[in-house]
Amino acid sequence: MKIYLLRLGSDCQIPTSPRICGRLCDLLSVLLAACLLAGCVESDFRHGNEYLIRAGKSVVTVLDFKNAFEIAKIAYSPEAMRDPDTSGSLHLQILKQMSERLILLERAREIHIRISDSEVEAAIADIKSDYPEGEFENTLLESAISYVFWKKELKIRLIMEKVVARELGKRISATSEDMTALSGEHDGADNSGSDAREHSEGVNERVKKQVYRKKTEEAYQLWIKELQDKYPIEINRGQWEKITGFTDKLK
Repeated sequence: MKIYLLRLGSDCQIPTSPRICGRLCDLLSVLLAACLLAGCVESDFRHGNEYLIRAGKSVVTVLDFKNAFEIAKIAYSPEAMRDPDTSGSLHLQILKQMSERLILLERAREIHIRISDSEVEAAIADIKSDYPEGEFENTLLESAISYVFWKKELKIRLIMEKVVARELGKRISATSEDMTALSGEHDGADNSGSDAREHSEGVNERVKKQVYRKKTEEAYQLWIKELQDKYPIEINRGQWEKITGFTDKLK
């Protein structure tokens, strides 16, 4: 189960190939994590950099947030980022994502989630598999992030994914009623014999994935709200106002 917590808006500028698009979004997610997670564990606020978001022992500093915003802007056109509404929406997106990440890290700390080196290597191979030769390394280079640092933060990202998988896996199942409700959307094909059997199996698998995805999204929203009560998020509103110029959109 993978939950990609970086959600880019409609102005996101990503190459058109579906497989490459998915991998680039995945890489951007890890790059964003690399900025924010640098300050996510017991920060001592060196160089006078104050906290912006805090949950338990996990912290995001003002500098972490600014760096994450600059990386997230890579996915948007310059014209889109000149729009105050788009810029403001992106600030809020990153704030929400960072807050959720801190909550997940606190949960991982409590339930002792770990990731092995072999799991990290497998994830790296998977991410790099759809990139043209040299493109993966060039993306890191253009973002001024070293491979060693990226790999370290990828491991933290995998920890968060494992938390989601462990906590939500036991809550989700695709019942026959769920399958029936969606299967009608795939009916109507004229198949017979072995073709009909293969078609039916393919439809069932797609329907099952759709049901599972929908239930996962619904369960995640409920679950993260429960964790927010357990691990309260503290936002430095004074620093937030300095960064964004507004406070009225915070709830």
